[in-house]
Amino acid sequence: MKSVSLVLGSGGARGLAHIGVIRCLEEHGYEIQSISGCSMGALVGGIYAAGKLDEFESWVRAVKKIDIVTLLDISWSKSGLVKGDKVIDNLKELVGDIKIDDLAISYTAVAVDLNEEKEIWINSGRLFNAIRASISLPMFFTPHRYKDAYLIDGGVLNPVPIAPTFSDNTDITIAVNLGGKLIVNNKKRNVVYKKDEVTNGIGEKINSYIEQLKEKINFTTSIVESAVDWDAYDIANQAFDAMQSTIARQKLAAYPPDLIIEIARNACATLEFDRADEMIELGYEKTEHCLDSLE
Repeated sequence: MKSVSLVLGSGGARGLAHIGVIRCLEEHGYEIQSISGCSMGALVGGIYAAGKLDEFESWVRAVKKIDIVTLLDISWSKSGLVKGDKVIDNLKELVGDIKIDDLAISYTAVAVDLNEEKEIWINSGRLFNAIRASISLPMFFTPHRYKDAYLIDGGVLNPVPIAPTFSDNTDITIAVNLGGKLIVNNKKRNVVYKKDEVTNGIGEKINSYIEQLKEKINFTTSIVESAVDWDAYDIANQAFDAMQSTIARQKLAAYPPDLIIEIARNACATLEFDRADEMIELGYEKTEHCLDSLE
């Protein structure tokens, strides 16, 4: 059995493919002894390290668009649309509020201290504090206060964080890059970047939800409109994906792992968490193909 250092990249809902990656590795006899992840990679990797991937997979496979909306606690803050407390609280109920130090395998979540312009590696303390910091997608989630800093999504500086695994004593390092080349003419999985991907999907439901809140708490229309400027969000989201993809290519070229598993960055949109079945299957398929080539 080969021991693995697994590097799980950032990419929103595409990160559900990490579940399929892990399933495939285990079925092929690989033992994951170390995980380094950022954003969704930190979330899925942390839950796996806690021994609760089965529960999380069952939960996320059942998620519908309307369920996603109920987990969004609007912040009304200029620093981000969503506070993220409801998401983290639900995950704590599912997994437990545990410490990284008590995990069965080595785990590092990567976030970014924007003021200091540097990566922050979190490998101790409360697991979900580390995860919340690492998933703080700019514009969407508010930054997370950690010790004396405010942290944002690790993908801003390092979407495929290989460096934390350099000291690992494992047989092989496998990296999962969620910013792979675009899928072309793939009817099943191709996502064409356009405003309606967000606005007509989750965005539409969020707008409806906010309208209900507005009626209850008498917020002015101008505040609501500024909070949900989906045109601006869509542009920022595309820019962030392009940035992450470029940085990932540079990082992987500078520090090549033994195996790279790539998921196209348009395999699904950032917030399409209702496509879990498809993304998990895609992660499994890509991993199986890469392992066949390796072996």
